[in-house]
Amino acid sequence: MSRDKIVSHRPRRRTVTPEDARIWRAVVQDVAPLPGKDVLSEEEIEATEPAAEPPVRPVEPLFRPEPPPPPRPARPLPDLRVGVTPGLDRRSADRMKKGEMAIDAALDLHGMTQDAAHGALLSFVARAHESGRRCLLVITGKGKQGPGVLRAQVPRWLNQSPLRERILGFSQARPQHGGDGAFYVLVKRQRT
Repeated sequence: MSRDKIVSHRPRRRTVTPEDARIWRAVVQDVAPLPGKDVLSEEEIEATEPAAEPPVRPVEPLFRPEPPPPPRPARPLPDLRVGVTPGLDRRSADRMKKGEMAIDAALDLHGMTQDAAHGALLSFVARAHESGRRCLLVITGKGKQGPGVLRAQVPRWLNQSPLRERILGFSQARPQHGGDGAFYVLVKRQRT
């Protein structure tokens, strides 16, 4: 029985079928009625309608489970800046800044529009994260006149979701890897 419903234990009345009446007559044919009681005729038995049952009101449950607490908001990750790598040990941060880490993959964004470059960066970092690649080289170019647009946008994009959740930090590349026109990006290890 469910905890939410309380069932009435009153017997339910049902209609008497002609077959029931025939069986009943066979059972009581040799029985004398009590003094002051009459035996019902067949017509009276068939005309007897059961009383309508009162409507059953739903019963409030005895207990209500507590709703689950709302999820705690995730702590926002700190913004990353060129060479500032919170959450990364000093030795690894120094190795990344000096270009001493082996580069696992490179992405050249030269000549792309901002939309195309942003999409390429998103998929490049996602694939690197899934495949376990750690140190990436992202080449933006220095820009033809003044600071390059992509060179300015890549650090901003790296601080936005979903890229920020997948990287530990980034740093300006060494001259042999593109200097001011490239970044080293260190990807987080995938948790299993």
